[in-house]
Amino acid sequence: MKQDRLILGLKKGDKAAMELLYERYSGILYGTILKIVKSEPLAQDVLQEVIVKVWQNIDRYDAQKGRLLSWMLRIARNRSIDVYRSNAYKHQYHKTNSLEQGVEIGKTELNVNTIGLKEIVKQLPEDYRKVIELAYFGGYTQVEIAEELNIPLGTVKSRLRIGLRELRKLVN
Repeated sequence: MKQDRLILGLKKGDKAAMELLYERYSGILYGTILKIVKSEPLAQDVLQEVIVKVWQNIDRYDAQKGRLLSWMLRIARNRSIDVYRSNAYKHQYHKTNSLEQGVEIGKTELNVNTIGLKEIVKQLPEDYRKVIELAYFGGYTQVEIAEELNIPLGTVKSRLRIGLRELRKLVN
C-alpha cells in the first residue's frame, strides 16, 4: 500500500491501515523511543501511545511540511522526552522523600550561622554583601535582586562573581 493510501485509510479509521502503519513504522519508532527512555517496557508503552496518537491526529499531518515518518518521529521524540522527564522527576522526588523520611533533617542541616558564614559575609564591601545576602540567604533570583536593588542584571552578576571571589579570600 502506498503512503497516500495508508494516510487516507488512517483518516477513514480503517483498522487494516492502522495495522499496516504499525508493521511498517513500529521498529524505527521503537528504536527512537528506546534511545530516549532507556527502558524496554516503558518504550513499548510509549510506542503504543504514539501509534494511537498518530491515528487520532492523522488529520493534522500535512504532507507539504514533510514526510509521514518525520512527523511520527517528532511525535515519538516529544512523547518520549515527556515520559523521560516525568519519570526522572518522580524518581528524584521519591529518592528525596525516602531520604527525608529516614533522616531527621534538623540534626543534619548545617546552619550558616553555626559555621560563621554570615559573619564573614558582613566583612564584604556593602555592594557585594547585599547581592550575596539576597541570593544565598534570601533565596532571591538574580532578576529579583536587580529589581529589588534597582540595578542592571549584569551588575548583579558581576557583583555576585566578584563578591564570591572576595568571600573565598576571606575564608581562606
